[in-house]
Amino acid sequence: MTPQPQKRPRSSFIRFQADQPNERWQADITHWHLADDTEVEILNVIDDHSRFLVASDVRKITKAADVVETFHRAAAAHGFPASMLTDNGAVFTAAPRKGRCAIELETASLGIAYTHSSPYHPQTCGKVERFHQTEKKWLAKQGPAATLVELQAKLDRFGAYYNDVRPHRAIGRRTPAEAFAARPRATPRLPGFVVPAHFRVRRDKVDITGTITLRHNSRLHHIGLGRRLIGTRVLVLVADLDVRVLSEDGELIRRLTLDPTRNYQPHGRS
Repeated sequence: MTPQPQKRPRSSFIRFQADQPNERWQADITHWHLADDTEVEILNVIDDHSRFLVASDVRKITKAADVVETFHRAAAAHGFPASMLTDNGAVFTAAPRKGRCAIELETASLGIAYTHSSPYHPQTCGKVERFHQTEKKWLAKQGPAATLVELQAKLDRFGAYYNDVRPHRAIGRRTPAEAFAARPRATPRLPGFVVPAHFRVRRDKVDITGTITLRHNSRLHHIGLGRRLIGTRVLVLVADLDVRVLSEDGELIRRLTLDPTRNYQPHGRS
């Protein structure tokens, strides 16, 4: 057998488990195939303490803005975590490009600690890696899904079974939902943005006039982004009157404070 110096013996591993729900979320992307053999990507996010599945979203390709969207939808349902742990995939870190990617910027603004696993050491994210295996074993026993929508429905069904019905050996034969609810949840601890009472996440496409629309207090507003972006799909993050528009790759296109008195929000510098 060829020696692999970067690998340590299993006996040297130190097992870590968060003390509270939402103390740490682990996120990772795994691959699956549709019935016609099209490869797709599944983004899974689990709670480190309870193994509770907070999100499982399938897309043909997961981009930087998709990670932010999944994160916010999970947080809206289960609360914001104190920290996040991922590997060093391009949608999770821009360190090799000497910058920060969309999810790194988003967690920093919310006071959420963000760490990455060591290279060649998947055990750091071992809980979500193990979940991938469990999820795939279940999917393999089902009929192959023909579309992304059909596969997402299967993932949702499995997620409900996994969280609420299936006992988990690593947490004393309780279900993840029971373990998640048994203790107070941790919250973000670093100095950061105070999460507003009203937060929305939505997808849109820049129309032929170079704008997108946003409804506020039952009134429709048009936000100018520029004709060069016609047809571009964007992610819109709305925190009360604060609006951010991101490209699919996670780049900030525009940030503005919505003026509720104006139907059209003229284009300005980001």
